[in-house]
Amino acid sequence: MTLLDWFSNGFLNFSWLELLIYSLIVTHLTIVSVTLYLHRHSAHRSLDLHPLLQHVFRFWLWLSTGIVTREWTAIHRKHHAVCETENDPHSPVVMGLKKVLWQGMETYREAAAKPEIMEKYGAGCPDDWMERNVYAGCSLHGIAIMALINIVLFGVIGVTIWAVQMALIPIAGGIINGIGHWWGYRNFECPDAATNIVPLGILIGGEEMHNNHHTYPNSAKFSQMPWEFDIGWCWIRLFQMLRLAKPLSRGPIVEQISGKTTIDIDTAWGVLNDRFRIMAIYAENVVAPLVEQEFRKAGTVARSVLRKAKVVLCKEESLVDDAGKNHISELVDAHPDIKVIYELRLRLQAVWNKRSGNADELLLALKQWCLDAEATGLQVLRDFVEELKSYSIPKLAPA
Repeated sequence: MTLLDWFSNGFLNFSWLELLIYSLIVTHLTIVSVTLYLHRHSAHRSLDLHPLLQHVFRFWLWLSTGIVTREWTAIHRKHHAVCETENDPHSPVVMGLKKVLWQGMETYREAAAKPEIMEKYGAGCPDDWMERNVYAGCSLHGIAIMALINIVLFGVIGVTIWAVQMALIPIAGGIINGIGHWWGYRNFECPDAATNIVPLGILIGGEEMHNNHHTYPNSAKFSQMPWEFDIGWCWIRLFQMLRLAKPLSRGPIVEQISGKTTIDIDTAWGVLNDRFRIMAIYAENVVAPLVEQEFRKAGTVARSVLRKAKVVLCKEESLVDDAGKNHISELVDAHPDIKVIYELRLRLQAVWNKRSGNADELLLALKQWCLDAEATGLQVLRDFVEELKSYSIPKLAPA
C-alpha cells in the first residue's frame, strides 16, 4: 500500500456502503451510551448497570464525545429541578428555540463552569482514578484519539466521519432540549412544556418521547403508549437478559381491581401515584365526549370556539397563555356542562396538592370530589368515578 492509497482509503479500504454502516454503528453506540448510562442510570437512577458495562459506556463517551459524567448529570438534574424557569440551563420557553438549538453547547459549558451546580446536582457520580485522571482530567484527549483512529483506518474520509460523531450529541441535544419543549404531542399534562417529538424512539434512542420522560422521570422505559417504541428499552431488556442491567422503575406502581366499588386509602394513593395518567383519562373519557356532544348541538359560530376545546380545557395551567384563558372563558360561559367538567378538573388537580398532607386529608378530599362529580348527573363523570374506585396499590407478597 502506497502513502497515497492509505491517504485515500486508510488501512481498511472500506467501500462507501461499509463506511456508512460503520458510521451508523458508532453513532448509535454513542446514543445508547448517553440514554442508558448518562440519562437513565446516572442522572435519574432508574436503571442499574453492571460496573463493567458502566465502564464501557464511560470509555466510549470519552472517545466519541468528551462528555464528563458529573457535568452532564448535574446539568440534566438541574434542568428537571427548575424546568422552564430562568434558572433552567436550556429552556426554549425562557431562552427561545433558536438559542437552544444553535447555542446549546454554549449554555451547557456555562452551566458546567459553575461549581455550585456541580456541587448541588452532581452527587453520586464516578470519582475513581480513571475519572479524575482520564475521563474528566483529559476529556479532550479521547476525541483526539478518536480522530486519529478514524484517519488511520479510513484515510481522509475519516475526518468527515469524526466530524459527524462530534456533531451528533450537540445536534441531538438541541433537538431534545429545544424541539422537545416546543413542538410535538403530549400524552400527559406534566407541569412543564415537554413534548413527545415522535412516537418511534429510534434515532435518538427513545429520547424522542420527552413528555413521557418528564412525566415519569424515574421510569427506565420512555414509551408509555402501545403505539410508542423505545429502542433504548430494547437495549435494557437485552442487557437485563445478560445480567448486565436492572431497571429499577417503570413508573407508578398501581393496579386496577375489577369490581372494586369503594374509595379507600389504597385508592387515594393509587390515583395520586398515577395522577398524570388519570388526568389523561379524564381528558379522553370526560372532556372529549362532552365537547363532541356540545359540538354536534352547536351552530356554526359556536363550533369554531369548540374546535380546540379539549386541548385548551385540559392543558397544564401554567402553559395556558392569555388567548387560551380567553378561550376557556368563552367556553365555560356558553356551555354549563363544560363549565362543570372544567371546574371539577381543577378541583381534582387540587386534590393532588394534598399529597404533602396526611393520608386522611387526601382520602377525604378524593371522596368529596367523587360525590360531587356523581351529583352532577353527567354520565361521563359517573363512569369516570367508577374507574377511579378500581384503583389500588399492589400488595407486597409475603416474605
